[in-house]
Amino acid sequence: MTKPATYADAGVDIDAANRATEKIKELARTTFNARTLSDIGSFGGMFDGAFPNMRQPVLVASADGVGTKLKIAFATGTHNTIGRDLVNHCVNDILVQGARPLFFLDYIAAGKLSPETIASIIEGITAGCRENGCVLLGGETAEMPGFYADGEYDVAGFIVGIVDREKIIDGRTIQAGDVVLGIPSAGLHTNGYSLARKLFFETGGYKPETFVDELGQTVGDALLQAHLSYLNTLGPLFDSGKIKGLAHITGGGLLENIPRILPEGTSVEIKRGSWPVLPVFELMQRLGTIDESEMFRVFNMGIGMVIICAAEDGAAIRNAVNSCYEIGRVTTGQKTVSLM
Repeated sequence: MTKPATYADAGVDIDAANRATEKIKELARTTFNARTLSDIGSFGGMFDGAFPNMRQPVLVASADGVGTKLKIAFATGTHNTIGRDLVNHCVNDILVQGARPLFFLDYIAAGKLSPETIASIIEGITAGCRENGCVLLGGETAEMPGFYADGEYDVAGFIVGIVDREKIIDGRTIQAGDVVLGIPSAGLHTNGYSLARKLFFETGGYKPETFVDELGQTVGDALLQAHLSYLNTLGPLFDSGKIKGLAHITGGGLLENIPRILPEGTSVEIKRGSWPVLPVFELMQRLGTIDESEMFRVFNMGIGMVIICAAEDGAAIRNAVNSCYEIGRVTTGQKTVSLM
């Protein structure tokens, strides 16, 4: 008699998924607040949307992943930093419009679910949510045998925030003569890892566990430095009206992200050497003999967030922000960035 087929025969372990879900519930509840109206496991997450303190509340949403930085997590077995990367990247994407995060949802997919690995990822996500005052409202954990290599997974994050319409930051008042300020990054953040992996592991012959004196740590640790959130740094400045524009420096580097906030008729000049470039970028440039313009187009080069403000407000903002550099100025032009 033929044995009845089960889902487990196809490689899906429902019991393991249930164990992972129970751990996710425990962690997610640590992010809940009075506006959270549903528990993890509901078909849809519910959040109180009444904001009587705002005249015209506007919702701002974004979605992103962490790219091939995941390959470093797989190689090192370190999974608790990826969640912070995911949350902080999404927070910064809505922060540039002056929005504060309300809630976050995650998506995790693997060929075979490991409850321990999933828990480690969610620990990072919930830590990032708590640090940003954001509720982990829900998500999806999918087991798809044959779709991902053993031990590998993918993650994505979805965030919703809010800003009063009259306080939206959109760059429309930027003009020639304004100054460009830069807030440091912690490393690559979540972009440029396909090239970084090629440079370190193929060109340079390093392994993730190789300690590099120039970096002061192993290659794996340097590449896993968590993406910073700039919410707590910039949030207190939003009501000042001094910030004209913000650019989150992600894929495309300084050269392609700053033009996204420039109005017609303006450009930006970035002054080389006006901030300390992190050793990880200098080492990669040497390993690949990479042209400077390519470095600035792929990596953040040590600047994670750019602020544009009036020249007379630059000093006040620099005094209010810990570690902030004047890195350039706004000129007339056609929405381009040049290195000076």
